[in-house]
Amino acid sequence: MREISIGELEELVLLAVGGLYEQGAYAVPIHALIHEETGRNLDVTAVHAVLRRLEKKGLVMSSMGGATAERGGRRKRFFHLTDAGRSILDEIMAVRSRLYQKLPRLTFAGI
Repeated sequence: MREISIGELEELVLLAVGGLYEQGAYAVPIHALIHEETGRNLDVTAVHAVLRRLEKKGLVMSSMGGATAERGGRRKRFFHLTDAGRSILDEIMAVRSRLYQKLPRLTFAGI
């Protein structure tokens, strides 16, 4: 069993960070991807808070990008999965899959 525990929102943010690897994962596209895939309308500050927690847990790491005129000269903080972050996602997926396989092949229509 893993020593680090994460919640559902942390899992979603980790998955989004991994999924945005090629485009560059920072809070705004992470927020947009989660909204697109789940319909959840989070506040972007919640995404920032989760990213900080995940970084403290060693599941993501961040680096600063260059300043851009479109952001008024401010830099973006990009996030990347660590090996530990990928490992915890793999473990969560395996557990969920095993549990899903235990569901009976019943239909619940008419209940």
